Amino acid sequence: MATIHLDAGQRVRPFSTLPHEPLLAAGRFVLTAFARPIVILRSYRRSDLRPDLIAGLTVAVILLPQAIAYALIADLPPVVGLYTAIIAAIVGALWGSSAHLHTGPTNAASLLVLSTLAVLPYGHDSQAYVAAASLMALMVGLFRLAMGVFRLGVLVNFVSDSVVVGFTAGAGVLIMFNQLKHLLRLSVPNDPGLIDTVRNTLLQLPATHAPSMLVGLGVIALLVMLRRFRPSWPGPLIGIILAGAAVWLLQLDAKGVHVIGALPRDLPPFILPPLFDLHLIGQISSGALAVAAIGLVEAMSIARVISGLTGQRINSNQEFVGQGLANIAAGLFSGYTCSGSFTRSAVNYRTGARTAMSSVFSGIFVLLAMFLFAPLAAYIPRTSLAAVLIVIAWGMIDRKQMVHIWRTSRAEGWIMVATLGATLLLPLEFAVLTGILVSLAYYVLQKSMPRVLDMAPTPDFRHFEERGERDPCPQLGVLSIVGDLYFGAAPNVEEALRRHMAAFPDQRYLLLRMHNVTHLDISGLHMLETIVRVYRERGGDVYIMKVRASIYEFMKTAGFVELLGEDHFLSEEKAISHLFYHVLDPVVCIYECPVRAFYECQNLPKVLTPAPPCRDMRLGASRVESLSPVDVWTALHQPQPPVVIDVREPREFHRGHIPGARLLSLSRLDAQRLNLDKKTPIVLVCRTGRRSRIAAQILSAAGYRNVRNMEGGMAAWEAAGLLEAIEEFV
Repeated sequence: MATIHLDAGQRVRPFSTLPHEPLLAAGRFVLTAFARPIVILRSYRRSDLRPDLIAGLTVAVILLPQAIAYALIADLPPVVGLYTAIIAAIVGALWGSSAHLHTGPTNAASLLVLSTLAVLPYGHDSQAYVAAASLMALMVGLFRLAMGVFRLGVLVNFVSDSVVVGFTAGAGVLIMFNQLKHLLRLSVPNDPGLIDTVRNTLLQLPATHAPSMLVGLGVIALLVMLRRFRPSWPGPLIGIILAGAAVWLLQLDAKGVHVIGALPRDLPPFILPPLFDLHLIGQISSGALAVAAIGLVEAMSIARVISGLTGQRINSNQEFVGQGLANIAAGLFSGYTCSGSFTRSAVNYRTGARTAMSSVFSGIFVLLAMFLFAPLAAYIPRTSLAAVLIVIAWGMIDRKQMVHIWRTSRAEGWIMVATLGATLLLPLEFAVLTGILVSLAYYVLQKSMPRVLDMAPTPDFRHFEERGERDPCPQLGVLSIVGDLYFGAAPNVEEALRRHMAAFPDQRYLLLRMHNVTHLDISGLHMLETIVRVYRERGGDVYIMKVRASIYEFMKTAGFVELLGEDHFLSEEKAISHLFYHVLDPVVCIYECPVRAFYECQNLPKVLTPAPPCRDMRLGASRVESLSPVDVWTALHQPQPPVVIDVREPREFHRGHIPGARLLSLSRLDAQRLNLDKKTPIVLVCRTGRRSRIAAQILSAAGYRNVRNMEGGMAAWEAAGLLEAIEEFV
């Protein structure tokens, strides 16, 4: 038998459990998700009962007319909407995650049902049509339930809110035009398409039924006034009651005003949908997928908005389970597709609901109302429901939010416009899927194209911001990578870095800020290696700051840290200071650069117009012999040491210099002021060797024959570990 040796602190875990951990975790979640009602009832407090009852009653007052009206959008009998309202409100609340999200019939879902079922060869009031709607609800529920059980709730985050806003606005336009035929009592065939609906409505306008139109317009006027002066009143319910009273008093039904008829007074009946009709399933599958997807996005958006006000933690997977079971129950009990309603959820929250039981109570109140007032529905005119739906549909077009999206992000704005256009011109199921696919494509595009920002210090030099129109440092580029460096993004980032190199060819050094990079793969690492190689071939180098610990460990494991050098990973506080004093060439800062880009530049002397000889010598026609720092050290310990002249600026000199060196800045260098014999051995020193080379050429041109330049300057002297003199500089 093989022996397994463990280091101290390691524990042996049973081999039998290792492969099954994901399955066990999924099983635990399923048990917890389906036991949600037990958790709600066990934790329920008596003090919550009164506010939940009040909130449930208030929501029921809104839900009752909405359930009838929304069923009519889908061309379903009103009682189907009531059954859905009762079942979905109870099941969605008991198995959902949010304490305030209210589930039931919605206008968008109803329009999608109409669009999907319109192709079927059934009459809208036939049992086959109702059975198809129930089957669709069952399919939608199974899809949502599967997403919850398999914990795929995170997928809803990849669908942009602009898809929901665009689809909702388009659905509002379609509902308004589809309800004109009922408002005016026109004989227009059912067609969810906008163009055909508008054309057929215009052709039938001469046949407008005046009494129906007057009742409908009266309800619209009443709702508009109530929204303006009494927004807390249940406008739709008041409008429908008054319209029904007018029909009863004036006997308008005898004059041709259509009424919805008496409603049955019974519990939602259990009816098994046609589960084995594969042809029907194939016909409605795309629509079921579309309504399932848009409903989930809509429900989660509503739940998150309200949870932001209450502080409640929302479990998206649990919410998917609740939405799935609500649709399955609706499909089995003579209902149709349902989803979360923003209007009813907001009312539920504003009226003081504390737990999910408020939604349960709203469903119970609708059931009681159906038993008590079902006969009175015989007087509800169809035109009043159309008026209510037109006003609601107008409210679905969130113009402020659309303008906000367009101004904030043009990409999101175009997704919204594309979804809106597709909703108006394409079959609705394809419109929804088009919006979702465009949203996902935009997400993939964004992830594959991280931004590379050209940064500069803020005016107080405490942080970095985008450089904008300010002049850059001619030696150092500071770029920030915003996004992940994986195989799909690396080519775009490399292209952006190369564009920067081409735009600023004199910037030999690059400082990369990588705190916004959370993921790095081997392709991204190879890209960074290429950039390092290119900069080093140009005589420069690359430095990195603010890299995350996990990214650094990956770089270290892959050998990139060794390639770049550990000293090239800089802290945010010391990065610019280190580069300014140890990497950048001061001769460029003093003699060639008019910009004071960094804090360290602010007190730096600027001599931007050197004498003509200096400028000529920088081009360097004559060669000057160089000495290494070790050679200079050796020469200084000879009986006749050379004279060391440091041509840096005073503050550089006092930070550290060769013992015994004389300070004579290049900007003040005058061969006549040296007072030295022209045969005296002279060694010229600066920071990197560039200024001292210029000084050596100036002195050589003035007749000094024994001039040497210390190769590499004080940077090389320090690297060799040689002694420096440091003075207090005031």
